[in-house]
This record gives sequence, structure tokens and C-alpha cells, in this order.
Amino acid sequence: MRRYFENGKETTKGNVDAELVLHASAIEFPNYDQAIIVSGDGDFACLIEFLQDKNKLLHIFTPNNKYSKLLKPYSKYVVELSQLKASLEYKKTGIGGRSKP
Repeated sequence: MRRYFENGKETTKGNVDAELVLHASAIEFPNYDQAIIVSGDGDFACLIEFLQDKNKLLHIFTPNNKYSKLLKPYSKYVVELSQLKASLEYKKTGIGGRSKP
């Protein structure tokens, strides 16, 4: 965690990117068969390359088609969450638990 001042207020920022890379590539690596990365952030390109080389990369879920150009070489793994919205979206059900038409 790092503390800094922004707009006159003290703010704390964690280094989540580095921690995720460390856990996925070293600490937890033997404990999973395949990985799904949910981010379009180019900071994860090194992790994605590592996972692909080790045959552990299953998918990269991005919010939309605007993801880092550093991930373009891995486009065959990219799934845009915006395209899955209809199937992932919660739908209120009617009486008896059936979906509304």
C-alpha cells in the first residue's frame, strides 16, 4: 500500500496488479488448471503471455472492444462482456418463478 495526497486529501493505493501477477504466476500457480483474466489492462500482458506459454490461459474477459493494444496478440482469447450482456443480465421473474416474455 502506498499513501499519497490527491486534491489535498490523503489517499491509499494498493498495488493489486503486481499482487495478482505474483499470485497467478508463482504462489497459486500449481493450484489451478486454467485461468480467466477479467481485465483489458495492458499491465497484465506479461501475465497473459506467461499463462499462454504454460497452456493455462482460457479467456480474457474485457468490458468492451476498447482494451489495451498490448493484449491484441491474444485476441483469440478475448471475450467482450458487452456482447454477453443479454445472457448475463438478471431478469425479473413473474409469479411461479418463470421469466417474463
